[in-house]
Amino acid sequence: MENKDHHDPGAAESREYAAGGGATACCSGGIEETVVVMPITNIRASGSSTLGRRILLAANYCSLVVGSLAATLLSRFYFVHGGSDRWVSTLVQCAGFPLLFIPIYFSRRSGAGTARASVLVPRLLVLCVLIGVLLGVNNFLISWGVSYLPVSTSSLLLSSQLGFTLFLSALLVHQPIRFANVNCVLCLTLASVLLAVNSSGDAPPGIVHSQYALGFLATLGAAVLFSLYLPLVQWTYRRPPAVESFRTVMEMQVVMEAAATGFALVGMATGGGFEQMGREAAREFDKGTAWYWATIAATVLSWQLCFMATAGLVFLTSSLNSGICSTATLVVNVVGGVVAFGDSFGGQKAVALVLCTWGFVSYLCGEYYKTKNTTTAAAAAAAAGIHMNH
Repeated sequence: MENKDHHDPGAAESREYAAGGGATACCSGGIEETVVVMPITNIRASGSSTLGRRILLAANYCSLVVGSLAATLLSRFYFVHGGSDRWVSTLVQCAGFPLLFIPIYFSRRSGAGTARASVLVPRLLVLCVLIGVLLGVNNFLISWGVSYLPVSTSSLLLSSQLGFTLFLSALLVHQPIRFANVNCVLCLTLASVLLAVNSSGDAPPGIVHSQYALGFLATLGAAVLFSLYLPLVQWTYRRPPAVESFRTVMEMQVVMEAAATGFALVGMATGGGFEQMGREAAREFDKGTAWYWATIAATVLSWQLCFMATAGLVFLTSSLNSGICSTATLVVNVVGGVVAFGDSFGGQKAVALVLCTWGFVSYLCGEYYKTKNTTTAAAAAAAAGIHMNH
């Protein structure tokens, strides 16, 4: 049977954006053929082989885990050892965006995405800048939260973003809501509620109740903004001209992070952050000047791994999947906070950790069975179509 999609790129593009999976029958030249329509998450990263896409997915998953854990611990390390400027902590989260030119360069070398949307399209450029400013505000709120809360508490609080992500994904990009998704969100939300009840008892030394409350609210605000950021990025990828290459995704991420960096630089300029960095490095950071700048550099690199992976997963899968994977890494951060900084780990945090883990596992099981059923149905429909043609 001749493959009509090879000669009709428009048909392939329309099928890529079809929701769900299954098979449709069509006629061409008097011959009926069955076309299997695969879900969008299974055919992203056009222009790459299935093996190449799997490798890219694995690389993004690894970058997310390593980057999230390292960035969270290093951000807290900065405040524990004498760092105090939240604008500095905000700046390092996006200031390393020039590092993204490395994957952009290798994407160009590999020839991936030769026909692609340009980030210089005015509409796309404006959207990226606006999302970047939103990202900058989110980074500032994260800095406030990390400065006042233990790593374990802030990480579990940030997991509440998943509930907002599910709602906004359904609203903006029509993400289907299934039992596994809802169950995961309920578990993570309940974990956050448990932390909110009588949680000020685990405040770090020197942090008063009002500061702890401010950090608590700032972290919840960051969770809300990050949950908006993910669906907005996915929505931007799907708007005309549709983003079809990983290289364009990285270029868009450069613009977003450059805008977020500009937001942080303005804050530093108005708040004396540049002079503060010099004072911290010379006198206030108790590990010494070399450790100070090493911490800054390592934090910049870690955040870039995290943001690159987040954007890549939104492109290769969906905003909800990226949010759930980000939330799963927060569970690892909880353990990291206990090991690295001796965060208290009482009954409430233990139950919250169990709920987060159970919610994530239930989501993975739901996705596995959904993919298995879709693949089986598509294969059966294709086989039925071939049998009818013969």
